[in-house]
Amino acid sequence: MKNGFLKIFKNTYTLTIKGKNIERFLHRITNHKIEIYHIKRKKYNEIQITIDKKDYDEILKLKTIYEISISDIHGIIKIKKTLKFHKILLFFLCVQILILLFLTHLIFEIEIVHTDHELRNLLKEELEKYGIKEKNFKKSFQEIQTIKQKILEENKDKIEWLEIENVGTKYIVRVEEREQNTQKKENPPQNIVAKKPGIIRHIEATEGEIVKSKNNYVTTGEVLISGSISLNEEIKENKSAKGKVYAETWYKVTVNYPLSYYEKKYFDEEKEVYAIRFLGKTFELFNFHPWKQKEETSKTIVKNNQLPISFEKQKQKKIEIIDKTYTKKEAIQEARKAAYKKMKQTLKEDEKILMQKDLKVTEKNSTIELESFFTVYENITAYEEIVSEESAETDHP
Repeated sequence: MKNGFLKIFKNTYTLTIKGKNIERFLHRITNHKIEIYHIKRKKYNEIQITIDKKDYDEILKLKTIYEISISDIHGIIKIKKTLKFHKILLFFLCVQILILLFLTHLIFEIEIVHTDHELRNLLKEELEKYGIKEKNFKKSFQEIQTIKQKILEENKDKIEWLEIENVGTKYIVRVEEREQNTQKKENPPQNIVAKKPGIIRHIEATEGEIVKSKNNYVTTGEVLISGSISLNEEIKENKSAKGKVYAETWYKVTVNYPLSYYEKKYFDEEKEVYAIRFLGKTFELFNFHPWKQKEETSKTIVKNNQLPISFEKQKQKKIEIIDKTYTKKEAIQEARKAAYKKMKQTLKEDEKILMQKDLKVTEKNSTIELESFFTVYENITAYEEIVSEESAETDHP
């Protein structure tokens, strides 16, 4: 096994020999004590043999009428020749590897996960103060823990919990805001009334007296839950009614949808990506969530003039391109979806669409106009302050 491994580095030539009575020539070679490692007959007057490089000149002296040519070389000399031939490519690849190693130790994006804009800005400033920002080198685990502890100590009144996670070339910062003790403001005495007409489908009250029942039709302003507590037809106390009332309500929604539709939608999302371009193809580095559709501007950082390869920096903007042609039936179907979406956007999480029905379909100027009727399960809770008789007399002497 050891000799087999060393044989890989032994300098040998594979020679092609042509001529008549080649066996006589082989005897001549062996009589001169030249070692032949391998013999292969190609034709009746042509063979291939493998010999030591040092014996090549000796064979040339013996060849007489035979035609001898080098078919292949092996060992260290072949390795050197290959390295010499590909030295530019190897140099460029080494440079690329060094660049990649450099880039993997940089941070290109910092994502702060929280809905409060002011808290995100505060945390961004605190992180930058300790050197955690885009285009800076990564911090060690111990450094991250120390920075995290300092930020928590300096912002005890605002930050309850903080976590900094390194994902590739990105920091994901998760934060929990400290709850502030605030006194609850007492509501004035009030009734719960209907904010729009509808048929009551669900009613619940935690404070006050329910005065309307399920399946009752109500109009705008009707009292649903009264805050006036009465006994023997006499009002004893006015409180703030608390509860929720859901009703079946109705809407008409009109949308226009083109038979031919093209749109390029731009999103607010942008990012910088490093990439290798080779033979007209682009290979993005550390972009773990690539966008299917995007606009990009590229800046070449390193380029090889002899090989079709370059290293570049791209600024990408997320887009969505919609390019479709619809039949009338398809356009109506898309218009229904658009109407449903339009209606859905006006509803809260605890509300829902019960039914959608087409009222009118009109085609004009290559556009479908669809009027839809919606039945909706909706929160119709509204509030109306209770005005006592004493207050009314004061206001109107």
